[in-house]
Amino acid sequence: MSMSSHRKSFAALLAAAVVLLGVSVAGAAEEVVVIPPPDIDETATSGTETAIFAGGCFWGVQGVFQHVKGVESAVSGYTGGEAKTAQYETVSTGSTGHAEAVEVRFDPKKISYGRLLQIFFSVAHNPTQLNFQGPDRGTQYRSALFVSNPQQRKVAERYINQLDKAHVFQQPIVTKVSDAAGFYPAEDYHQDFLTLNPTYPYIVYNDLPKIENLKSLFPADYRSEPVLVGKIKG
Repeated sequence: MSMSSHRKSFAALLAAAVVLLGVSVAGAAEEVVVIPPPDIDETATSGTETAIFAGGCFWGVQGVFQHVKGVESAVSGYTGGEAKTAQYETVSTGSTGHAEAVEVRFDPKKISYGRLLQIFFSVAHNPTQLNFQGPDRGTQYRSALFVSNPQQRKVAERYINQLDKAHVFQQPIVTKVSDAAGFYPAEDYHQDFLTLNPTYPYIVYNDLPKIENLKSLFPADYRSEPVLVGKIKG
């Protein structure tokens, strides 16, 4: 399996610490911020909507949204660059314009775009980190929202402004809002990575706490059985 140098190095160092020092990472703390819901939200009552979220490594972001009720699919992929450069090793150079992202299809009758934003900003990533998340560095790990319609843009921009004015984070939010232009699914081995690799050191330390935070802070929206890309394909 191919991984970027940052992710591979982190996993190797963490695994070595576990073996040599007996370090336990099962209860590793993940920063989480309790935030209010948006002042305004979508009013759609039918159909299926699509939204794209970029917040660092797509393994954890995908894992979080796969555990949210009302989400019909969450696919890891690349957006922001050209189709010809939408491959993991190329994107990992940080020179393609792509961000690692997750395309979420959801039922607005069951969960709103605003609620997905609240989960994204609270437990899925840290929106105050510019071009990095945790151990991963580069523009491909930037915080960004790629909106599918004017209403999503309105909700996203108003919510970011609302959170900044309320100073719910210690630093300003750096999340950029752009129109969705093209989304390219990532390689099969990246799909459902969190669920399929629950003991992988990077997942244990960086991403499993996000699932626990989702369960704790959003119990009404949490589902224990994730919706997986493999099941959709199957």
